[in-house]
Amino acid sequence: MSSATRQRLSGSDSSLDAWREHALAFETEIKRAVIGQERAIRLLLITLFARGHALLEGDVGVGKTTLLRALARVLGGDYERIEGTVDLMPNDLVYHTYIDQQGRPAVEPGPLLKHGERLATFFFNEVNRARPQVHSLLLRVMAERSVNAFNRDHRFPHLQVFADRNRVEREETFELPAAARDRFLMELNIALPAARESQRQLLADTRFFDVDRLIEGLEPGILPFEELNAVAARIQQSVGSSPAIEDYALDLCAATRDPAAFGIVLDGVDMQRLVLSGVSPRGMAMLMRAARVAAWLDAREVLLPEDLHAVLHETIAHRVFLSPVYELQRSALVGALMRQLVERVPAP
Repeated sequence: MSSATRQRLSGSDSSLDAWREHALAFETEIKRAVIGQERAIRLLLITLFARGHALLEGDVGVGKTTLLRALARVLGGDYERIEGTVDLMPNDLVYHTYIDQQGRPAVEPGPLLKHGERLATFFFNEVNRARPQVHSLLLRVMAERSVNAFNRDHRFPHLQVFADRNRVEREETFELPAAARDRFLMELNIALPAARESQRQLLADTRFFDVDRLIEGLEPGILPFEELNAVAARIQQSVGSSPAIEDYALDLCAATRDPAAFGIVLDGVDMQRLVLSGVSPRGMAMLMRAARVAAWLDAREVLLPEDLHAVLHETIAHRVFLSPVYELQRSALVGALMRQLVERVPAP
């Protein structure tokens, strides 16, 4: 980023219009490396400015890692990646020990600590391969952006956690607990691009064969990551909401807890037994936070129903927990439930 651009975006007098311009440039730059994933890229941009965390799901080889590497490159700040394995322990995220050249034990900062406050993007690959003890530490890092080590708290004010989940293998995997999933602002499904032309590019365009070179070709640091927390707060203050839209958001969330009360019916499903737990108050707040960013990116100053719809599935579907008898059909049932929310809950 040029010094003139950085000066333009820094400080209390910087315009949110200027920030929007560069947010859209950020989005365009990522699309140079990742094709056929326009919706996922927009949702990650919303996550970035809503200052939340995101969990990515999808089949092997659909580009989840490439997408996150592109995001980290274009954002700037420090980037760290860790692989989930069955033998990974919580301390492996904080420090590692080894024998130095003199044959003495030594300790060095681990992935979380070595970058200090410049750590902006932390990518946990195949998070469900890690044990529950690791999930517990990750939960604190996500919730508090801090970790205690060496008798003091280490803080990461700019940190956002992005994880992906292996959903193919079931052996030696550990499902994320509800509390950990609820900490993710969004849960995104990354699928094979639907357009045949996009598939053809991935098949035949040789620039997609070398991911390292592809990522290095992106412009780094388009946004001053140190300013994002303050800008995110300004976005939330700048986008208004009416009592009617707030009631609508409350109704959408209430319908996840008692869908039958809103006339929602799914074929072959006992609606009274379907849901164990619906959207939490944290989820309700995150829905509104993400919707305000969606409205800002579309240059609106007041929330509309379509702003809620734009982020509805990704912000609240993973916060709906089904009865065990229906859990194996989760993907189909929750998808149908989200569609019914939009169709059945009256919008203002």
